[in-house]
Amino acid sequence: MGKKVLKADTVVKNYWRNNEQFADIFNAVLFNGNKVIKPEELEDMDTEESLVLEHKEYIQSIVAARDNVKIRKKSTTYDAEFVILGLEGQECIHYAMPLRVMGYDYSTYKKQYDDNAAKRKKEKGLTEDEYLSGMKKTDKFIPVITIVIYYGEKPWDGAVSLHGMLNIPKAMETFVNDYKIHLVEAGKNNLVLHNVNNQDLFNLLEILLSRSGRTDGKKEKAIDYTRKHKVDKAVIMTVAGTMNGKIDYNELIGEGEKGMVSVFQETWNEGEAKGIIEMGNDFGLSEEDILARLQKKLNVSLQKAQEYLYAYRKQNA
Repeated sequence: MGKKVLKADTVVKNYWRNNEQFADIFNAVLFNGNKVIKPEELEDMDTEESLVLEHKEYIQSIVAARDNVKIRKKSTTYDAEFVILGLEGQECIHYAMPLRVMGYDYSTYKKQYDDNAAKRKKEKGLTEDEYLSGMKKTDKFIPVITIVIYYGEKPWDGAVSLHGMLNIPKAMETFVNDYKIHLVEAGKNNLVLHNVNNQDLFNLLEILLSRSGRTDGKKEKAIDYTRKHKVDKAVIMTVAGTMNGKIDYNELIGEGEKGMVSVFQETWNEGEAKGIIEMGNDFGLSEEDILARLQKKLNVSLQKAQEYLYAYRKQNA
């Protein structure tokens, strides 16, 4: 088998497709670690048959637009309760994040409304208000909850609510509707996690995204952690993905612990290289200066620095 490379966003999305890990992060963020959401209650939006059949078009749109989205179906005495759970990964600070999340959530509600209204328009016996509304008084939509996980190294200094984006006169503040987001800083949080993979994931991210200490020191500490805790390869791949690295499956699986360490070192360097190159481009540095910085910062040969630069340019061509 040859070398198989996964894109960073694909690796991260695949990690959160796991129901145990997905339920655990939502319980940590929403319920302080209490196991309110059960893994067995979760379905991928594109596989939950009853909803797919009834709302096929809007489900396809939601799945296409979101990083990860699942439906929670909980059986009750009389019926089933549904909640749509969306998980968004964010590599950089987005100063309009509350507006962006509000747009995701609104789109989910709007698609439900449009689907419902289309059915109601074909019905007979509606009152004038019901016909004009496109819904009956008893119609209810499925609620949506979105969590944002920020994987960046810089501390989040953006707004965490719509009010934080607005210049509101004090006298008017209570009258302007707010919209808050559930934001997690991967490198600095107090999450109560029960899933071992999630614990390892956020422990490693806390090490690597630490705002203190040398780069080499953080890398060595992370490698030591993976050895001592026998970290699952899915976690290693996800951590590497958040660092913009590439993963060689053969090396990762075939060489055991040694392979994991070498892959971790390489993916760390590739993520670091991207940041050095982008900063060099921002400051208008020459190719020679960027290569020199790569060699010095990463302690690599000129040939390796050229490989990083070539790979970056090919990826961003």
